Order: sequence, then C-alpha cells, then structure tokens
Amino acid sequence: MTVTITAFERSPDRGNGLARDMRLRWAFEEVGQPYEVRLLSFKTMKEPAHLALQPFGQIPTYEDGDLALFESGAIVFHIAERHGGLLPDDAHARARAITWMFAALNTLEPPIFDRSLVRILERDEPWYEQRLSALDDVIRRRLESLSTHLGDADWLDGAFSAGDLLMVTVLRRLQGSGMLEERPNLAAYVARAEARPAYKRAFEAQLAVFTASSTG
Repeated sequence: MTVTITAFERSPDRGNGLARDMRLRWAFEEVGQPYEVRLLSFKTMKEPAHLALQPFGQIPTYEDGDLALFESGAIVFHIAERHGGLLPDDAHARARAITWMFAALNTLEPPIFDRSLVRILERDEPWYEQRLSALDDVIRRRLESLSTHLGDADWLDGAFSAGDLLMVTVLRRLQGSGMLEERPNLAAYVARAEARPAYKRAFEAQLAVFTASSTG
C-alpha cells in the first residue's frame, strides 16, 4: 500500500516550496519511496475527517495502512527511520543528526515563521517595526551561531541528513530578506541543498499543484 500525505489544494506559498508538505515530498524523494498526495481545501482541513488525523486542522498528514501521523518533523523522522539515506548508521552520528532536526524546528523555525506572520498580519499595527526588528535580531543571532558551526563544511554533520533537510526548509523562508546573504556560507548551504535532484523533484511536484490550481 502506497503512503498518502495531505497538502494544500491552493497553497498560500504560491508554489514556492514553503508549505510543510514539501518536507515530506523531499524526504520521500531522498529515500526513493513512492507516495500519493490527497489535496485539501481550507474548509476540508477543519472538517471531522481531517481533524481525526490532524487535531489542529493543518497539513501535512501521513497515512500508511492503519498508521496515521501528523507534524512534519515527526513524519520526516519516521520516513528516515524506515528507509536508508537520511540518518547515519553510526549511533553517535545518528543522534547528532536527530539533534539537528530538533534544532531546525525548535531553535531556528519559531522566530523565522513568526517573522513571516508578522509581515503579513501585523504590517498595519503601531508596533510592527519594533516587533519585526526584535525578531530580526533574534534570527540574526541564531544564524550567526549556525554559520559558525557550519564553517566551510557542505552539511551540518558529515553527510547530508534529515537534519539538513529540515534546516534548509526553515532557512528558505528567509530568502529575499538579505539575512542569508549576510552569511555567504549559509546562502551556499541552501543553494547546495536546492541543487540536489531529490529536492528538485519534490519542488516541481509541489509547484505543479499550484500551477494546476491557478489555471483550473
């Protein structure tokens, strides 16, 4: 039975590969496993059938027989555990890769995602500039730490792993902000990941959904 994931029928990211189903698509492409996609409208996401899979009414979800999962990081971890290619065999290296998965989602993503929301939802509020500046300061400090760790390496800890996959999907939200360009090794790190054939296949698959919804 082929795994089924859910994704936006009309993604707010306009095909830029920022919606979180991109993480799952990329993971499946990296490990060479097929998957099917069930597209959902915003209305359907709040209906009982989907809430039974994802209590918070979001995407993506993962269904494999009688196993249903939600939260993109947990699903990527499950994919990496089941199939070779995203987690090292060495126990210590594996633990470090998992640590980077958590770092991407717990340390880097919250202020970066908040920044995206503030720029959309709070632009007309009197506190907008102050709020954005505070978030930018936090993000820059964390990027500086990440840049120092990465140095001249290609990936965060040896070979490409699920830690890199999640980290890059988080960092891509900063493209166009100038903050990645301030640290050339991070900009190069993201570009290196985007050049991976598995990433390109996943990106094209997500873009095709947006293109179809725009012309349909």
